[in-house]
Amino acid sequence: MKSYSQQLNGKTILITGGTGSLGQALTKRLLKTKVKTIRILSRNENKQFEMESEFQDKRLRFLVGDIRDLPRLYRAFENVDIVFHAAALKHVPVVEYNPFEGIKTNVIGSQNVADACLHEHVKIAVAVGTDKAVSPLNTYGATKLLMEKLFVSSNSFTSPQKRKTKFIAVRYGNVLGSSGSVLPKFINMAKNGQKISITDNNMTRFSLTMDEALDFILDSTFIGKGSEVFIPKLRSYSIIDLKNAVTKIFTNPGEKQISIRPGEKLHETLINFDETRYTWEFKDKYVLFNPLTSDLEIKKNYPGIKKAKFSESYSSNMVKKIPQNELKEIIKSKYL
Repeated sequence: MKSYSQQLNGKTILITGGTGSLGQALTKRLLKTKVKTIRILSRNENKQFEMESEFQDKRLRFLVGDIRDLPRLYRAFENVDIVFHAAALKHVPVVEYNPFEGIKTNVIGSQNVADACLHEHVKIAVAVGTDKAVSPLNTYGATKLLMEKLFVSSNSFTSPQKRKTKFIAVRYGNVLGSSGSVLPKFINMAKNGQKISITDNNMTRFSLTMDEALDFILDSTFIGKGSEVFIPKLRSYSIIDLKNAVTKIFTNPGEKQISIRPGEKLHETLINFDETRYTWEFKDKYVLFNPLTSDLEIKKNYPGIKKAKFSESYSSNMVKKIPQNELKEIIKSKYL
């Protein structure tokens, strides 16, 4: 099989929410390949202007638009080969207090993206999911679960003669150091001599750098046959170890306890107990299949695949932890 870099040659790519942290990082990675064009679709014109000034690449096209607007998507998706769907309202408290808006963007907007992909014969559509979609405790998680199911189910509407889009989803936790994640907050507090805020000493999170997330997304894009949810194999860290790693780099500012945010979980879960029955292990990934997919079909499409084995679920408190000193080195090399 060709590397994802080779398979991107001459392709026209569109990224929804392309001005966000993931969208910009993905754009940088794609520009290192021989893609023909990358279309950045978002509703933030200021970020588009800043991004255009920073990147200065003739292969970039900036489209102001909202995934809530289906006619706009039809026009934006014309002649596109691959769509990466990263647009969403993402902050848990924001969606918790604005659920109607969360549904309009994360659910109806995602349905619009799938519809436009089918309408414009996009070859591959990849939905970027989150651990919060697993056994959702908050409204944001519930909307992302529906987004995932919309994409996986959209393969039922494809046909070899007319609509040929391959829909897949990827699911992972917070990217270490991304905007809105805890690491930038810890670093900023430490730099300013403020006490670092800790919600719960027992909290754990999966560890994934942006480079690892991009490798995972792009690799999954071309491995998938359609209807799968891809999940990376990861280690995790405890929030206390992360705090201690930051305070070892800066003058120790101490810590203070604050209450856990509404809808926040103590541990990230990427595969819940019920999903483990339909989860397989393939190289450096787990693959969650539609329950209607036969074992024979799975083995035919994925040579060497095997059933995944979990004692319970795949959660951040149940996998190998990154030592504190290693966390310190990761922070110093990638985020300072």
